[in-house]
Amino acid sequence: MRNVRCAMQAKAEFSAFCRVVNRSASEKSDNPTTMKFISWNVNGIRACCEKGFREIFAELDADIFCLQETKVQAGQIDLNFEGYHAYWNYAEKKGYSGTAIFSRREPLSVSYGIGIAEHDTEGRVITLEFDAFYMVTVYTPNAQDGLKRLDYRMQWEDDFRDYLLALGARKPVVVCGDLNVAHKEIDLKNPKGNTKNPGFTPEERGKFTTLLESGFVDTFRHFYPTLEGAYSWWSYRFSARQKNVGWRIDYFLTSEQLRQQLQSAQIHAGILGSDHCPVEVCIEGL
Repeated sequence: MRNVRCAMQAKAEFSAFCRVVNRSASEKSDNPTTMKFISWNVNGIRACCEKGFREIFAELDADIFCLQETKVQAGQIDLNFEGYHAYWNYAEKKGYSGTAIFSRREPLSVSYGIGIAEHDTEGRVITLEFDAFYMVTVYTPNAQDGLKRLDYRMQWEDDFRDYLLALGARKPVVVCGDLNVAHKEIDLKNPKGNTKNPGFTPEERGKFTTLLESGFVDTFRHFYPTLEGAYSWWSYRFSARQKNVGWRIDYFLTSEQLRQQLQSAQIHAGILGSDHCPVEVCIEGL
């Protein structure tokens, strides 16, 4: 009986998810106090622009649009959108990492990195401060093949969590990006075969649990706690995307104080241009 109830709940969540995904873009304007946020690991912004990024950007019509893994240096791309303020954080290593934020609102302040030299050479974090909240985009380091960077990843997790908590002590935080971890078995297609692979080790999953328990909300799971088959990244190999053999590793998290202001969350799995797809959250009252 319990399995039947779970299946019915998952089916109801999937139906609700489809209704949200299929809603028209014009609905956002019905509530002018709601902000729409988009996050997308573009896996190279120049390549993504050749696959329709500018048109996708316009269609998604976000108030704040965050990018990860931009893989550019200053001056390598001319990407400006009317009505948006643009902020870029570049990695010292060419063709590697990098983040960006486009915001309709001009922030009170902008900072790059988390204030720790060991972490701040790869362009992984941008923080915008607004009156009512902080906006943080992050491209979390990958533990890499053979888990050769797992120890560094564990230190990063602790330091980044401390950074977010320090921000959260002043005002609520919205944090998004490629966090390079599938939190639960439901968040990837083949959990049993990936327990020793980067992005699904017990250590990485445990750090994500600790982050949530420190006062953050996984906004997608807030709306769809048991929905299966909802992924944001697919390998380019073995026709993984066509078969929906994927991972959910791109997130919007918010401070617990914002939970009641969450309006909707989406994964735009139908949007191509990268091995990741955009993810979205709408938040009222910001």
